[in-house]
Parts: sequence; structure tokens; C-alpha cells
Amino acid sequence: MSGMPILLSKDVVTRLLVYKDLIPRLEVALGMFSKRDSSEVIQPVRSVIPIQKHNGFLGLMPAYMAYEDTLCTKMVAFYKREKGSSLPSTQATVLLFDPEYGNVLAVMDGDAITAKRTAAVSAISAKLLMPAQSEVLSILGSGHQAFSHYEVFMETFGFKEVRVWSRRREMAERFASTVQGPVTVCSSAKDAVDGADVIVTVTNAVEPVLFGEWVKPGAHVAAVGACRPDWRELDDSLMRNAVVYVDSGEGAATESGDIILSGAKVFGELGEVINGSLPAQRERITVFKSLGMGIQDAVSAKLVFEKWKSTECGTEKKN
Repeated sequence: MSGMPILLSKDVVTRLLVYKDLIPRLEVALGMFSKRDSSEVIQPVRSVIPIQKHNGFLGLMPAYMAYEDTLCTKMVAFYKREKGSSLPSTQATVLLFDPEYGNVLAVMDGDAITAKRTAAVSAISAKLLMPAQSEVLSILGSGHQAFSHYEVFMETFGFKEVRVWSRRREMAERFASTVQGPVTVCSSAKDAVDGADVIVTVTNAVEPVLFGEWVKPGAHVAAVGACRPDWRELDDSLMRNAVVYVDSGEGAATESGDIILSGAKVFGELGEVINGSLPAQRERITVFKSLGMGIQDAVSAKLVFEKWKSTECGTEKKN
């Protein structure tokens, strides 16, 4: 225990956090969480306070994972922005602690961690739940999460066609021109999801943008937006007819408007599928409702810190 904590910028975190290393660690963490062994994983439901003056919220997401001795917390501010606003909808910072002494080892850009770990968990859900022959990917939304999801889904799977839709067409066109690979910009959400095997919803919507009547049998939906109990991305028909998986049952019951307002029954947690205690019902329409977990940030932060110590830190010492 010595010295000041290191400060790792967005560029550094983005460079060091690689999906092929991150995904296996997240699978282990999700599986450990769903075993309900409180001696190994401690993660309370996210604490959230309203910032009413600015139409936002501040969330605190601590986690301790004894099995790999990792102590971490993320502070994330998220907002319901007016249409056309240029202000970011989220801002986040991650603190990684020395679990033995309690001092802060590193302060990291939390936006990069959030984008990558969220997309990686969505990819895990798709690996477990999407149809065996999946060729068409649809992305509803065109912000930071759309970019990270496109990145990991194209890196992990062999989709032949990608479609994107956004409320603002110019944003969807900017997305399509920025990513590597052909992307079709659709004029409506319905057109974007028609016949799609996998649908990713990463919007700022507070009312449904995806409807069950549009979704083909057997499709998989990774629903990432709508992280408040009165916000929604998916309609009642989709939620009630799909097999619904979540990252945390307790978190979903508290925070997910898609689940709370529809009255949909949660089939189980993604970690239970990883552990083999629940089946992956690929033949049905499946929804993975992602809300984000402190353990996901902790896994990511530790991986970044380990890589920084073995590369950047080592280089600095040699110089």
C-alpha cells in the first residue's frame, strides 16, 4: 500500500479492455453470482438517488468478489435528455480498491468500461440464446452502446446483414458511416427488426419502441436501455410471450420497467444458464433484460489494472 492511485483515461481503458479476454471472465462472474454464495460474491442492488433539478439520477454500484479478491465500485450519473440534446446521457467513474488495505488503486473512466462490459454480456446472452443459424442483426439506437454492441457482435459472430434504426436518421447514418462493414440504415424500427435473428435495443426510450408482433419466432432480444422502473423499450406482447432472462433477478424486480410494467415472469438469470441449472430455450423468442451489475464493472476494472501493470507500468519502470 503506497502512493497515489493511478488515473486511467478513456483511451487507455478502451485499448486495454479486450473482448476475448473480458468475455470468459464475465461468464465466470455471472455464474458465481447466480450460485448465491454470499461468501464469494457480494453485490447489493444499485443505490440510486434522483437529481430532479436536471432530470437525472446518480447510481452507486459496489461489489466484492472474494473468489478473486476484487473490491470495486462504480459511480454513474444518467439522465433523461430532451430530444436533440447534445449532452451525454451517462457519465461514469470506476474505483478499484486494494481489498486488504482499503486504499484506492486506480480511478478509471467508467464510460468505456460500461460500454464494453455491457456489450460483452449481451454477446454472452446471444451465444447462449440466439438461433443456431443467425445471420441478421438489428440494432435499435445509435449511441455509444450501439457502437460497442456492433463491435463485439461482429467480432464474436458471423452475421451477414446488419441493420440500424434511430429516432434521428442522421444519427443512424453517422453510425453506419463510422463502423467498419456494411450496415443498412432503416427508416423504421419495424423495418429494422423484420426477420432479424438477433435484436439489440440500446435506446433512451421511456416508452416501447419494439413490439412483439414484429419479432419472428425464435429471435433473441438483448434489451439494454430502460434502466428505471417507469421506462420501457419493449411492449407487453413481447415481454409476456418471450422467455425472459435477466442478469440479476433482484435488480430486475427493482429497476426494470419492461418487467415491472408488463407483469412479465422472469424465467431466470443468465448465470443460471451458464451454470447449467436452467435451459437455454433457443426455440422460443428470448429476451435478455440487461440492467448492469457491479460485478461486471469489477471484473473489467481488475482486467484493465492487471494489463496496465504488465504493460504500461512495466514500460515506465524500464524507462
